[in-house]
Amino acid sequence: MSAGSGVEDARGGATSVAGETTEDASLCDHSGYPSEGVSAPLPRIAVFCVGNKLMLDDGVGPAVYEELLARYEMPDNVELFDVGCLSFDMLNYVNDYEVIVTVDAVDGTDKEPGTVFRFQPDAMARHVGATASLHDLKLIDLFDAAFLLGYEAEGLCLGMQVENPSPALVTIGLTPKVDAALPLLVETVAGELARFGSPLVPRMQVDTAF
Repeated sequence: MSAGSGVEDARGGATSVAGETTEDASLCDHSGYPSEGVSAPLPRIAVFCVGNKLMLDDGVGPAVYEELLARYEMPDNVELFDVGCLSFDMLNYVNDYEVIVTVDAVDGTDKEPGTVFRFQPDAMARHVGATASLHDLKLIDLFDAAFLLGYEAEGLCLGMQVENPSPALVTIGLTPKVDAALPLLVETVAGELARFGSPLVPRMQVDTAF
């Protein structure tokens, strides 16, 4: 699948195409939430944008963070974080939120730079290759440690295959293919939040509603 044409799951199969929506129950199991028409509190959602904007494509997570804040108004139950790297200091977040979404750079997928992936947290950790994050501590590691404290949350990982995450010199910006696919990753995050019952409102709509 060419960059920008859709979103792939961790196994390499297409789960959605730009402009369409395809449920993937193995990755987004919302069976625990009430059925349509039943009033219930929305889940508290944290979106962790992971990466270092000084290291070229490793900054794709922070770039998504900036785009989301610039383009959308966040619902009261959704909070964005530019976290740099995940750490065990963040264990309390697993207790504070029902859902945690990470947005990160990935490498070693054999796909074109700019290809977007969605996968379960445990598909990203425990081995390298097609779902290897560029960072040592991953969401499943955080979940495993939090479980020992009695904390649990639902997790979802979104990532983009990058081209150059380790430049020889400090470099701010993204390579052309990754930059071109950034809107797809941003819209994928927005789409997943909508699946959790928390659609984002474009700021243009907010600004012109009065």
